[in-house]
Amino acid sequence: MSKVITYFPGHGTLFEETYLEGKAEDRASLVLRVLDKRGVDVPEGTRERITSCTDLDTLTLWFDRSLTATTAEDLFVDAPADDSPRAS
Repeated sequence: MSKVITYFPGHGTLFEETYLEGKAEDRASLVLRVLDKRGVDVPEGTRERITSCTDLDTLTLWFDRSLTATTAEDLFVDAPADDSPRAS
């Protein structure tokens, strides 16, 4: 019997890379599923942008936005600038 040592997370092992790729694919799939269930049209270019993303934080943000988005492009809109005056 042999043991598998992975040094997971953060060391770029093959196991870690494969695991994170799977997580990204799952999140992208969920973003697309929510948009589909809500009846939001997803153009092919947008679908490719979502499915090719590997950053889990970005995909999580897009998932959150997919819950209220009225168009697929709403996923990519930057947060509005804070125009309120700042106290000195």
